[in-house]
Amino acid sequence: MTPWLLVSGDFVKTGGMDRANYALARYLAGRGQEVHLVAHRADEDLLRMDNVTLHAARKPLNSYYLGRRWIDRLGRQWAAKIAARGGRVIVNGGNCQWADVNWVHYVHAAYRPETAGSRVKRWVAGWKRRAFLNEERTALREARVVIANSLRTQEDVVRTVGVHEDRVKTVYLGTDPADIRPASAAERAATRALVGWPVDGAVAIFVGALGDRRKNFDTVLSAWQLLNGRGMDCTLAVVGQGAELPAWQARAAEAGLAGKIHFMGFRKDAAALIRAADVMVAPARYEPYGLSVHEALCSGIPAIVSACSGVCERFPLELRDLVVHDEGHAEQLAGRVMAWWGSRQRCRAVMLGVSQSLRQRTWDKMAEEMVRVIESAGGQNDRPAMKMSA
Repeated sequence: MTPWLLVSGDFVKTGGMDRANYALARYLAGRGQEVHLVAHRADEDLLRMDNVTLHAARKPLNSYYLGRRWIDRLGRQWAAKIAARGGRVIVNGGNCQWADVNWVHYVHAAYRPETAGSRVKRWVAGWKRRAFLNEERTALREARVVIANSLRTQEDVVRTVGVHEDRVKTVYLGTDPADIRPASAAERAATRALVGWPVDGAVAIFVGALGDRRKNFDTVLSAWQLLNGRGMDCTLAVVGQGAELPAWQARAAEAGLAGKIHFMGFRKDAAALIRAADVMVAPARYEPYGLSVHEALCSGIPAIVSACSGVCERFPLELRDLVVHDEGHAEQLAGRVMAWWGSRQRCRAVMLGVSQSLRQRTWDKMAEEMVRVIESAGGQNDRPAMKMSA
C-alpha cells in the first residue's frame, strides 16, 4: 500500500492543528497504511500502532521556533525516501520545504501579530515573522495541492501568498462525537461545583492563548467592564495562559472584576468546561478556523464570534445575531452578549440541531475527504525536493 509521511510539530490530542494532524495520522494507520511521522512528539495511541513510525526531531531549548530547522531537515530526508517509493508527503505551511501536499492551518501573511514588550522583544518577533513568511511563501507556491481548513484560509492563501486558486481546496475540520457532546444536567452541575462556578448563574467562557492580542482578550475584558456597569451578572471563565496573563489579572482587579472573571490557566479538561458553560465568547482578530468554537457548537453551546473567523462559515442563519462584525469594538461585543442573554431560551433550542448536524462530521470523515482531494490532485509525488530555506 502507498506509504504516507506527515510532517508537523506534534501529533497530539490537545487541540487545534495538533488534534487535526493526529486525526489524519490515526485514520491512515487505521486503514492499514504505512505511516511515518516527522515531529517533536506524538500521542502514545499512535505510537502503539504497528504501522506508525515516529522520526523524532530535535527541539532545542523546548522552542518550536528553534526546532523548525530540525523538522524541515528531517522531513525532507524522509520525504525523499517516501516519494521514491511512490508515497505521499503532507506538510503544514512552511514547516518543511517539500512540494507535494500542504495542509494549511494558519497563514502568516494574512495577519501581523501585535507584540507587547520591549523594543528588543518586538524586533525579535518581527524577525521571526519574516522567516515564517519566507518559508510559507516558498512551500505553498511549490505545493502540488494546498488544503485549507476554511474558505477564509483558502482566500488568504490565494490573496496573500499568491497560490493559484485551482490548487487550493477547502476541507473543514471534524470532531469526535463521543468526547465532544452536550452535557447532561448532572454533569454540568458537577463540573461547575468542581471548579467553583455558580451553579445557576450565567457563565461565559473564553478559550485562547494570552501571549498576544490575536484572540482579542483585551476587547473581551473591556466588554465585561461595560456589562458589569449595566448590571449584567455573568461570570467569565478564561482558559489559557501566556506572557500577558499577569497583566490581564491586574487589570481585571483594578476594574473591580476580580469576582466576575476567573482566570483558570491551561486546562486539560477544557472540553468539559466548555460543556458546562452557557456561552463562548471568541471575537478573535484573526482565526483561520477556530476549533474551540467548533467544539462549543458541537457541545450545544452558542458562541459569539468575529465575522472573520473561518468557523463562522458553518454558522446557521439562526445564530447570525451572535456574529461580531467589528471585533475590536467592545460596545458591539457587549451588545452581542446582551442579545444572547435576551434570547437564550430560543438559542438553546436552536443549538440542539446545530450540535447534531456538526457532530455527524467525524475526524474520520474529514480525513477521508482529504485523501480523496489528495488522490484527485495527481499520482505519486514526482517533484524534486526544494532547497532548504536560508
